[in-house]
Amino acid sequence: MKRPGPLLTLLAGLLVGVFLLSLNVTTGVRNASSPSPKSSPSSADTTKESPAATPPPAPSQTTPSPSPSKTPVPNAGYTGRTDDDSSAVAVTLRDGRAIAYFCDGRAKESWLKGDVNDDGTMRLTGKDGSVLNGTLKEGVGVPPLERSREWGRIRGTVDIDGGHHAFTADRTKKPSGLYRATATVRGAEVDGGWIVLPDGRQVGVLTRDDRPSPAPRINPETGAVTVDGQRLTARPAAP
Repeated sequence: MKRPGPLLTLLAGLLVGVFLLSLNVTTGVRNASSPSPKSSPSSADTTKESPAATPPPAPSQTTPSPSPSKTPVPNAGYTGRTDDDSSAVAVTLRDGRAIAYFCDGRAKESWLKGDVNDDGTMRLTGKDGSVLNGTLKEGVGVPPLERSREWGRIRGTVDIDGGHHAFTADRTKKPSGLYRATATVRGAEVDGGWIVLPDGRQVGVLTRDDRPSPAPRINPETGAVTVDGQRLTARPAAP
């Protein structure tokens, strides 16, 4: 029997090579088609979401509404007569303070001072023991919605020398108002007070060394007045 020749050996080697080649190709396809490993999650993916901000609480339904602002007491002047028409009264308000003058135009007079409260009430006192109690009232003829801002008049009483005098003083405009002059005239201490009413009438007392007498008229436009031949200037009185 003849032994296989070189041709058979070559053919066997060729078959083995084809088998190995086909095996490599199959393995490569499997490797290429297999999914790649997932990449590691980024720091952004692994970061936990922060909790949502807590919304602000709703305003309480019981919160009181702001109180309305107070109406300031105005700087103004007021003049008028007592109810019995025996005397005149003038009041000047400045920055929560008040000065008042009670005068009968002959010999009785009193200067009074004090504070004005936010509600328009006042209690003024004089060195002679006199007392004025007054309250700012709504203006006459002023629309209701504006009356609280107008403070058109003062209604009150003056107690002086044992007498009790009710009065009404309406808000005035210059030259009406309260005037005062102090000076030394011919060696005498002079103190004069004048109330100029809206109708032009004047009521005043001039005191010379503690002796009162009716005051001479002043020029309300300039305040000029002549006392015992000497010219003086009466100026608006203020607290």
